Amino acid sequence: MKRIAVYPGTFDPMTNGHLDIIRRAAAVFDEVIVTVSINRSKETLFNQDERFRLAREACSIISNVSVSSFSGLLIDFVRDQGAQIIIRGLRAVTDFEYEYSMALMNLHLSPEVETLFMSASEGNSFVSSSMVKEVFMLGGDVSDKVPGCVLNALQQVYSNSG
Repeated sequence: MKRIAVYPGTFDPMTNGHLDIIRRAAAVFDEVIVTVSINRSKETLFNQDERFRLAREACSIISNVSVSSFSGLLIDFVRDQGAQIIIRGLRAVTDFEYEYSMALMNLHLSPEVETLFMSASEGNSFVSSSMVKEVFMLGGDVSDKVPGCVLNALQQVYSNSG
């Protein structure tokens, strides 16, 4: 049986921390589907199409990774893809409480789908998309925290905004 995992997120923008989790998951599973979620309650810097394009470009070098998008219940998307695993990255203990309650709800909705928590690598444990955007906007260097395509997109957005 083909082992398929789904790694969902807003990815606004994708960071090297996300890519680290994706690479490590791709080493364990036959296929990893990175899915860019549509969350209408969350204000994003990049629109859905831009986040999808950036994620696809950043993941293009990993052969068993594809990029998709979804709206609605994650568990429905996971079942539709024939996946057995949801990948969730953890940076700190504070992430665990929220992620654990989501994992329990997903298990309630679909007992055949498991959630696998992967801890961030040491160099990425403090990196979040929000922090990357804020540091970049204030003139800080985030070039070692995001893929090149994301750095270019950040430069484009902030050069156009004045």
